[in-house]
Amino acid sequence: MSEKWGIQLRSDEEQNGEAARQMEFVDEARGLVAELSEQMGRQLISHITTFGCQMNARDSEKLRGIFAAAGFTDTDNEDEADIVIYNTCTVRENADEHVYGRLGHLNSVKRKKPGMIIGLCGCMMQEQHVVEKIRKSYPFVDLIFGTHNLYAFPELLVRTLKEKKRIIEILEATPYLPESLPTERKYPFKSGVNIMYGCNNFCTYCIVPYVRGREISRKSADIIQECEKLAADGVREVMLLGQNVNSYGKTLDEGIGFAGLLDAVCKVDGIDRVRFMTSHPKDLSDELIDVMAGNPKVCRHMHLPVQSGSDRILKMMNRHYDREHYRMLVENLRHAMPDISLTTDIIVGFPGETEEDFEDTLSLVREVGFDSAYTFLYSVRTGTPAAKMENQVPYDVAHARFDRLLAEVKVSAEKMCSRFEGQVHNVLVEEKNRQPGLVTGRISHNLVVHLTGDESMIGQIVPVRLIQCKGFYYLGEPVR
Repeated sequence: MSEKWGIQLRSDEEQNGEAARQMEFVDEARGLVAELSEQMGRQLISHITTFGCQMNARDSEKLRGIFAAAGFTDTDNEDEADIVIYNTCTVRENADEHVYGRLGHLNSVKRKKPGMIIGLCGCMMQEQHVVEKIRKSYPFVDLIFGTHNLYAFPELLVRTLKEKKRIIEILEATPYLPESLPTERKYPFKSGVNIMYGCNNFCTYCIVPYVRGREISRKSADIIQECEKLAADGVREVMLLGQNVNSYGKTLDEGIGFAGLLDAVCKVDGIDRVRFMTSHPKDLSDELIDVMAGNPKVCRHMHLPVQSGSDRILKMMNRHYDREHYRMLVENLRHAMPDISLTTDIIVGFPGETEEDFEDTLSLVREVGFDSAYTFLYSVRTGTPAAKMENQVPYDVAHARFDRLLAEVKVSAEKMCSRFEGQVHNVLVEEKNRQPGLVTGRISHNLVVHLTGDESMIGQIVPVRLIQCKGFYYLGEPVR
């Protein structure tokens, strides 16, 4: 057992043993579902709603894979389902409130379907006060488990089907990685790949280190093997996932960092595109920039959260870089890859933010020229240092600043995104468009393109002339 970095991660032998044990529960669940389906005269139906980040989305693919292996039929309509799982996010308060609101609806559905099972998992469930609220105020919720319990979902599913009573399982650290669980991908031709779990940064506003745990990196050989299997299964694009991919490898004794891992993944035959997120500015190395610039498989997109343009606020946020360092990183990225698309996260209304601090953020947006930005009103997260800070910014002041920031980002985005107009770019076609005769995909720079085509193009990478920029997306025509 390794206790490095405070993580109670089991040995490879124990990992393999637990994986085999959970697959036995998958088999048992399949038998139980078959019996229940026969009694009901139809297949049991499952539904998963995912809130939050790409890592949550990847976790939901595993939940969906387990349901499929157990014999459930998936549905997009939660009202039809026999079992509903909400995979929750707790980064912002509105995500919590959204879940509570949706639970109210599920309660009314369950009254008409007494046998319906309702489950909650994900980051919200790692907060003790949330679990207590669910326990007391939402008695109709049958299953509650945390982010560190994902590996045991087959066992929890069997217990829920057999015991007919509420089950609550919350671990404080990850003993077993869930990588061996069955997975049902949203797209057959692209996939996320978890390269690490947790976060060690402890930004003062952020709850993630408390709910996702401390950083732990997967072995590079395991990641490469997973990518090889995905390629053999038809995957053409992978996204390497972590709360801070730039610090990959720090919990390993392999001597490989994220730049080395990225280079190795690019060498996997059959993988045509490699994306990653999220990058922390304090750990973005020259080596990584060199690997990106030197390998055409790496997508020309970097999501680099800045959070604020004020040095004073950045220090209060515990971000470990200043405005000038961030600008230098942008300069280095654009020198190495002049056409790179840059996106970011920005928080408005952090405690103590003055008008001068906010103006610094606006000026940074103008100077950098982001292709887009995810902008957020600061949200108090119980248990974080920022929650206890004085000078919380009044909501009306923060909201007015938020609107001004949105306007500034819009100006920047329209200018930056339109620079590819008239050019030919390769598009990975992802799905049919709602409008007949169109399909939708993305270029390397992560911009969406709607182009003429049909279902036969889905999963293919096709050259497309970008005819017209419509703000955050393009209209295009395939080049024959």
